[in-house]
Amino acid sequence: MSDTPELPALPVTFRPGRTRAVLLTAGATIFVVITTVAMLLEKLSPGERTSFVFTAALLFGVLVLLSRPKVVADESGVTVVNIAGRRKLAWAEILQVNLRPGDPWVFLNLSDGTSLAALGIQPGIAKQHAIRDARALRALVETHSVHEPDGHQEDEHDEHHA
Repeated sequence: MSDTPELPALPVTFRPGRTRAVLLTAGATIFVVITTVAMLLEKLSPGERTSFVFTAALLFGVLVLLSRPKVVADESGVTVVNIAGRRKLAWAEILQVNLRPGDPWVFLNLSDGTSLAALGIQPGIAKQHAIRDARALRALVETHSVHEPDGHQEDEHDEHHA
């Protein structure tokens, strides 16, 4: 049996499904419980009730933001959506996909010398699922990137080829 994962059909979205489900369920539950308590407490003024509901909505919003991360791969490249940001990368910009033991999520080594955290693939609750997703993304990067024999990627913006 080959160690190379089967390439998923593009476009493909990688996201921590179980973590997302837990966060959204907890957020909805917290919102309902706090709002219900605010409505049942007879001594609260309308302003206090409103502040309870506002606080519940704020907590739910934070949990929605925490559930936002995903990695979307399509023909043109990879879009990394993290908690508060989004970054579109061409395939050639990604040199390596890393998920080492103990890493909280995948890191992408980029052609500009930086590393980008991709929170959409994280081993938290579903470690084996994250490993499969990381391997699939790594295989997609290797398939869609053009490599020279020494292992470096060809890039029309490479200073050595200018």
